[in-house]
Amino acid sequence: MPAEPTGDQTPVPSYTLAGWREWVSLPGLGVPWVKAKLDTGARTSAIHAFDLVEEEVDGQRWVSFSIHPWQGTDEDAVSARCPVIDVREVRSSSGHAEERYVVPMEITLLERTVTAEMTLSRRDEMGFRMLVGREALRQGYAVDPGRSYLGPRPPVAVRRRNRGR
Repeated sequence: MPAEPTGDQTPVPSYTLAGWREWVSLPGLGVPWVKAKLDTGARTSAIHAFDLVEEEVDGQRWVSFSIHPWQGTDEDAVSARCPVIDVREVRSSSGHAEERYVVPMEITLLERTVTAEMTLSRRDEMGFRMLVGREALRQGYAVDPGRSYLGPRPPVAVRRRNRGR
């Protein structure tokens, strides 16, 4: 963590405080708003993805996929293509294990942009279409589990649309 020296030169960690759920953006995909759960119990971040197609270009693996940025609807699907960092076995909180593609993805959380390893999985039945895990959060965030939406929020019309209204 970055540290700021105090008068006695003892470093004090510098963190951005976040709530347990926040609005984030995915600038590399052109997605301005996605509601995400900040999950310190999950190592890697995850996003709801479907229609996954793997291809190889000049020896590099890539995956094309689509995401639904809104919680309550399948409208406004966004198509994306990212290099594959890895394919990992990931165990869900219920104990179910599955292999998932891992891709790099920029996340803007509380007006700071970090690159996270993102697993692609079907999360359409989950409460949040995106999780931000420990590896992304350790890039300068502290999570207050008793607070929500400490960062910027989209306009009311966007929030209503996210709820399917």
